[in-house]
Amino acid sequence: MLRTALICLLAALPLATHAAPLNNQLTQRAVLNLGVVKQIAAAAEAEARKNNWNVSIAVVDEAGQLMHFIRMDDTANSTIIVAQGKARHAVNYRRDTKFHQDILEKGNAVVLGLPDSLPVEGGIRLVADGKVIGAIGVAGVQASQDAQIARAGAALLKE
Repeated sequence: MLRTALICLLAALPLATHAAPLNNQLTQRAVLNLGVVKQIAAAAEAEARKNNWNVSIAVVDEAGQLMHFIRMDDTANSTIIVAQGKARHAVNYRRDTKFHQDILEKGNAVVLGLPDSLPVEGGIRLVADGKVIGAIGVAGVQASQDAQIARAGAALLKE
C-alpha cells in the first residue's frame, strides 16, 4: 500500500512542476473596462450633439458583447439593432464596416453571405497595442456621418 502511494506521488511530481510555468506562458493583453467604454461613448455622443444628430451608439467588447449603449432622443427604433450590428461586425471581422461596404459596392455580393455581418459604414474597431479589443457602432444618420461619430469615440484609443 505504501509502495503504491509512493509510486503515485512520484508519477504526479512531473505534472506539478509543469503546472506553475504555464502562468508565464499566458498572453497578456489590453481589455476594455466600463470606465474607458463610457468615455469612448461620451466622445461619440459629443460629436453627434455638436452636429445636432440623434443616434444610437453601441460599444462592444472583443467578443462582440454589448458593454455600453446610448440611445439619443428621437432616434428610430431600428437604430438600436443597427448600431449593435455595426459594432459586432467590426469586432468579429476585425475590420471597420466600411471595408466590407466598399467590397459590396464594387459588386462582390459574397459579403452578404458573411455570418452576422452588417457591411454598412459606421462600425469602427477599437484598437490597443495593435490588437482589436472591441468596437463602436453608430446608427441614425447617413452612414458616413455615423462613421464620423464612431471615429470620434475610437480616437480616444489612438496612440
